[in-house]
Amino acid sequence: MTLRSTVAEATTRWRPTNPYVLDAALAALTLFAVSLQWIFPDEGDDPLSWQGWLLGAATAVPLIWRRRFPCTVACAVSVATPAQALYHAPPPDVMYGGMVVLYTMAAQARPWQRRLMLAGWIIGVVVTMQHQRHQAPFEYAFHLMGLVAAYALGMLARVQRAYTAALEDRARRLERERAADTARARAEERARIARDMHDILAHAVSLMVVQAEAGPVVVRRDPDRAEATFDTIASTGRDAMAQLRRILGVLKEELPEAGTGSPRLPQPGVTALPELVRQVGHSTGLRAELRTSGEPRPLSSDTEVAAYRVVQEALTNTVKHARASRALVELDWADDQVSLTVTDDGRGPSGGPGGHGLIGIRERAAACGGSAEAGAAPDGGFRVAVRLPVAARRETALG
Repeated sequence: MTLRSTVAEATTRWRPTNPYVLDAALAALTLFAVSLQWIFPDEGDDPLSWQGWLLGAATAVPLIWRRRFPCTVACAVSVATPAQALYHAPPPDVMYGGMVVLYTMAAQARPWQRRLMLAGWIIGVVVTMQHQRHQAPFEYAFHLMGLVAAYALGMLARVQRAYTAALEDRARRLERERAADTARARAEERARIARDMHDILAHAVSLMVVQAEAGPVVVRRDPDRAEATFDTIASTGRDAMAQLRRILGVLKEELPEAGTGSPRLPQPGVTALPELVRQVGHSTGLRAELRTSGEPRPLSSDTEVAAYRVVQEALTNTVKHARASRALVELDWADDQVSLTVTDDGRGPSGGPGGHGLIGIRERAAACGGSAEAGAAPDGGFRVAVRLPVAARRETALG
């Protein structure tokens, strides 16, 4: 901690709540300083008179209200000080009240007021000293330098106060911005988790519903196939539970269980698409196919997850709403992006509650700096087309 900050902290700590307490003490100290040359007069000085003491008091007592009425107090002291000097009872050696009011005006008054007051005091000092006898040149310099120094200290106090206010305002703005950023990040994270849970649960439940609906039929006709159907339902449920644990594990910041030594598995990505397509085809009887073209490019982790979830949600919509018999997943790699297209021969989600899934697909693509389109395919059926940037282009896409 610097000396300046230590002094500022001590001043703030010991400053009275009521400013009149400090100003009254300052006025009393000024009056005592003015009275010293009368209490202990130099040889040849004029004797103390009650009129002179009243004029000296008039340069000090108004300082009690210097913050409340700075201009009025400055004018009162500005009149009393030359009157005291011209009265010869005796003239002040140091213009204590004048320096205090100049400091106050420089620190609080408007620019034209403080400049006019400084000019008035300089002219008044010069004119008053011209009427005094035996004034040495150094006395002019002493009085004028005292006034200028007091004015400069007031300006420094004004600048320091403005600087402190600017820092406090900036700190408040940064705090508000940080709170807004935190709230926005939380909202985005909640939306991301909601999309993940929607995709996982909707996909798993859809497959399980399809298998469960077929179960009663195959139990009577083909017990072996029925057993496989129930195994598929159990496998789908376990897979959904595993993916949910990954998401909830991130939220709770879970560590690997003691003795297992196995951390949480990463979220699925592009490399998991063949298994996803195979699982959907095997579980629902949908003829699902994956076609890949181009040279694979590196993707960021969130783009990897987005690619997987987009295909998962599109296939889920196909199973739930499209009444399709065939689905084609196309993965096309380019230099700056990867294109994912899911096309089926059904009627699309317009006849069912598939809108939330399509909104989630668009949100995922936008969050990665990509885009998504959904609508009727040229040859019939429904198509979802998504373009995601590769890692080298992602920062530019997010802009």
